Amino acid sequence: MSDIPIIWILGGPGCGKGTQCAKIVEKYGFTHLSTGDLLRNEVESGSDKGRALQAVMASGGLVSNDEVLSLLNDAIGRARGGSKGFLIDGYPREKNQGVEFEARVAPADLALYFECSEDTMVKRIMARAAAAAVKRADDNEATIRSRLKTFALNTNAILELYNEKTLTINAERDVDDIFLEVVQAIDCVLKNKQKAAALC
Repeated sequence: MSDIPIIWILGGPGCGKGTQCAKIVEKYGFTHLSTGDLLRNEVESGSDKGRALQAVMASGGLVSNDEVLSLLNDAIGRARGGSKGFLIDGYPREKNQGVEFEARVAPADLALYFECSEDTMVKRIMARAAAAAVKRADDNEATIRSRLKTFALNTNAILELYNEKTLTINAERDVDDIFLEVVQAIDCVLKNKQKAAALC
């Protein structure tokens, strides 16, 4: 695993993580794993586990660390052979998740934190919900604000713990300006990986 970069993508719902991840995948060919998508896929599968997860997510609560990590670990295991790198989107959501991930899966090389105000995120999510053909149960303002409060409480602890590997990016700018900063950070990680490989 040590030669394959692992990048955590942090930021509240509506901060533009998905857009940046799509651009990273296009440029670098990395595997994009969104914890939200993995959870929703499990819910849509109709399994017992999916039904239990649905109840937690509908109330705006956080799914247990163990559940999320096992879904992530399985997805990484399936993609590992052919992957150039992993973008772990929306993870860790609290610092213990980061500690567990690094112990059970592999250390992260970089954490990109897309910083965005609560009002901007609420506006973006509400606009996305209004335009969506299918309504998501968690896209209403009360649930969104509750998710953002939980997110803000947990994020500060994550940023403190992983200060040395975190790059905070102002996510209220033009998409391409944000991406320039992202590319610089990822290129730096890839260079360091190559150097380390050459030394081995």
